[in-house]
Amino acid sequence: MLLDRLGRPLRDLRISVTDRCNLRCTYCMPAEVFGPGYAFLPRTELLSFEEIERLCGVFVASGVRKLRITGGEPLLRRDLPDLVGRLTRLSGVEDVALTTNGLLLPRLAAELKAAGLRRVTVSIDSLDPEVFGRMNGQGVHPRRVLDGIEAALSAGLGVKVNTVVQRGVNDEGLRNLWLALREGAVVRFIEFMDVGNHNGWNLDSVVPSREVLARLSADGTGAEFRPVDPNYRGEVAERHVSEDGYEVGLISSVTAPFCGDCSRARLSAVGVLYTCLFAVAGTDLRAPLRAGAGDEELRDLIAGVWRERRDRYSEERGEATAAGEKGQGRKIEMSHIGG
Repeated sequence: MLLDRLGRPLRDLRISVTDRCNLRCTYCMPAEVFGPGYAFLPRTELLSFEEIERLCGVFVASGVRKLRITGGEPLLRRDLPDLVGRLTRLSGVEDVALTTNGLLLPRLAAELKAAGLRRVTVSIDSLDPEVFGRMNGQGVHPRRVLDGIEAALSAGLGVKVNTVVQRGVNDEGLRNLWLALREGAVVRFIEFMDVGNHNGWNLDSVVPSREVLARLSADGTGAEFRPVDPNYRGEVAERHVSEDGYEVGLISSVTAPFCGDCSRARLSAVGVLYTCLFAVAGTDLRAPLRAGAGDEELRDLIAGVWRERRDRYSEERGEATAAGEKGQGRKIEMSHIGG
């Protein structure tokens, strides 16, 4: 088993297939930064599907069991079901999932399912058209995302829903969203995080998960929910079940960091390996891959990076905040390595 300096195994790999997106969510790709003149990556710099498949095979040989396709918006990558098929056929892979904003699922859900995809995570931050339109930066109506969720369910895909919660932005509509979506999907609420460099994060904008749970309950206390055990070590969402049997997930990376069990590595669209969502630097795997490196050489490179891994950014951010200090400097953008 490949372990880092804090004893955490390498088990999960998140693969970004593009840095492009058809939304401009304020907490990820704000329109004032990622505007019409923004220079996205040229196609030649992106890893090909063959290169992604090969690197994933090396990661699986290093202990990875779960793969998640991300972006940007991964469904913008042409012929993505082809990649899904390649990854689901890799020996040793237990699960392949995809994170998406859902806008293209009506067209692609059935094809993704046929290629072997098991489940999708769909992001939607509000059912209020004005609030959601403002948060996604494009004025897109939530109905379009709901259509994507319905298409995924109709295709037989498992669905989870992610909602990023910001105080004074979308925190008033949380219960309505949960009640509307809980029948078909597990809804997870995420504390607003300081990912990237442009989302204007501050601690006052964070709604702690315990407050979210209270807002979801009918009496405003959260007493109707009971905690349940995680499905596996390193699961990021704390699971709770309501009295009438519906599950909700809380991702508390600000108020209750889970760095101690983090088993995730991230591969950017250009083949850079990052060992943390909040990383400031990574390790280039594309260059040795294209220079003819063998699988064993690539595996040794990955192992060397992971064995030296010490990342625990969310814990360190909490310690720095408590001490009145500023966190680390410029970080990689979330649109480059997924959520």
